[in-house]
Amino acid sequence: QVQVVESGGGLVQPGGSLRLSCAASGTIFSINAMGWDRQTPGKERELVAQIISGSTSTTNYVDSVKGRFTISRDSAKNTVYLQMNSLQSEDTAVYYCYADLKSQNSGPNYRYWGQGTQVRVSS
Repeated sequence: QVQVVESGGGLVQPGGSLRLSCAASGTIFSINAMGWDRQTPGKERELVAQIISGSTSTTNYVDSVKGRFTISRDSAKNTVYLQMNSLQSEDTAVYYCYADLKSQNSGPNYRYWGQGTQVRVSS
């Protein structure tokens, strides 16, 4: 079994910062990618940031967060972080973490999701 658990959401004023954490645990052979989506009522769910494993970890961001958000990973802890700076009201959403991983060397990749953490940007 695999669990993905997020933490770090909350209420912050515009211009402020938050750091989200996400840890994957359980039967893990390898993690290929981890990332964050977000969901706002009335809007489509969107990929915010992802980090892809490799000799040089590749990161991708949605245009609206480039230069403000940074995704990083601690491979030893199977944990990914999302540092969010210069937060805007438009960043208010439920943020969901995912991990694309194998539980066995010969097994397929599966995507596991966390339960979500609320981020609210408001004065």
